[in-house]
Amino acid sequence: MRLAEYTDYTLRVLMYCAANRQRLVTIAEMAESYGLSKNHLMKVVNDLARQGLLETTRGRGGGVRLVQEPSAIRIGDVVRASETDFRLVECFDMATNSCTLTATCRMRHLLDAALLAYFKELDSATLADIVGQAPAKAGRGAPGRGGRAVIPIRAAAGQGQRGRPATR
Repeated sequence: MRLAEYTDYTLRVLMYCAANRQRLVTIAEMAESYGLSKNHLMKVVNDLARQGLLETTRGRGGGVRLVQEPSAIRIGDVVRASETDFRLVECFDMATNSCTLTATCRMRHLLDAALLAYFKELDSATLADIVGQAPAKAGRGAPGRGGRAVIPIRAAAGQGQRGRPATR
């Protein structure tokens, strides 16, 4: 199972805002920090604001801020709200299922149990758990970032960019 880029960006925005709770952050700042499109991040921020997770302030001196405490935001809820399709196989959607094995196949039950376990794990983590660092104090952030706390994105051993499995 692979998360959509939209979900990846959603989690990054929330992580950045959680790491910088003491101030408003801008979309341009997040885009520069993560090397992402401002237009994509604007869509994510608007969606998160509609969900009540972010507060936005327009105009000069404006930006975005996390509304809730990071410890109150479950990762499973964020993923459910930003992903559009959890059909791991065709038979997960009975309206479009045309598989002739559905009546006797046990694979659907196995994958359904795996999906439930996946969300059980995501529901056990909060935004506070994945930020993993205290916000930087003004003027004391990463060098060259104007005091902003930056959430590094590192590839784990055997993984490609953004922690996704490396392709061969």
